[in-house]
Amino acid sequence: MPTTPLVLALCAAFVHAGWNLLLSRARDSESATAVALAAGALAFAPVAAATWQLSARALPYAAGSAALELIYLGLLARAYQEGELSVLYPVARGSAPLLILVFSLAVLGASLDAASIVGVCLVAGGVVLVRGPRRTASTRDLAMALVIGLCIASYTLLDKQGLKHAHPFSYLELVVGIPALVYAPLLVRHRGMAALKAELNPASVIAGLGMFGAFGLALAAIRLAPSSSLAAVQAVRETSVVIAVVAARVILGERVSGPRLVGAVAVVAGVAAIAAA
Repeated sequence: MPTTPLVLALCAAFVHAGWNLLLSRARDSESATAVALAAGALAFAPVAAATWQLSARALPYAAGSAALELIYLGLLARAYQEGELSVLYPVARGSAPLLILVFSLAVLGASLDAASIVGVCLVAGGVVLVRGPRRTASTRDLAMALVIGLCIASYTLLDKQGLKHAHPFSYLELVVGIPALVYAPLLVRHRGMAALKAELNPASVIAGLGMFGAFGLALAAIRLAPSSSLAAVQAVRETSVVIAVVAARVILGERVSGPRLVGAVAVVAGVAAIAAA
């Protein structure tokens, strides 16, 4: 793979893991997520306006994706409020492509080749290791991560169709901007404006910029990479799983065991195998 898309994909991985780290370490992850959403949507609006291209045929997909994004971000914020990044992130990120594969097999009639079989086994084994042989991770965290993974898989399937009828930046602003308009008012209604003001800080704003920045970097990597290297780009992007787990240990002080780290690596390898299939 050429150097430029490789570097961009790796940067996307670091940025994606970074904004998740910032939200998970916030004192109030839900309020921080609301601030991050608003900051990211506002900062990205000029870029989306300058490149605006959206067909009416994209609207049903964008509406469905926006609803799923709202659920996803709400669940993610709640999960980070009480759970561990080193469990939630790898399980959510790893289960999403696995669920998409299951959908393709069950609904679209896709075939399961050797690479997919290896990928499924690696992701499943990785999740078991992340959970821990003695169930060091709570059942609640694991369940939340799987539901979040289901949301990711669902909006990814919608986005794949919606992006056929819209410029990526226009589409992104729509599907994330709408949740930004909904999530913050809902939180204010239930928690009060003081909760949001308490998380109006550089970390939350940077997290919001990271949400959009990770997408832009990944998109640039995909566009610059030759078709034969797209699976490699996806694999490099998924190194964010290992980055997040290491950051959880070093920065958040989470108790990341050797098996959990090995599990995160296995998840990355499994996703890479599925992407290469």
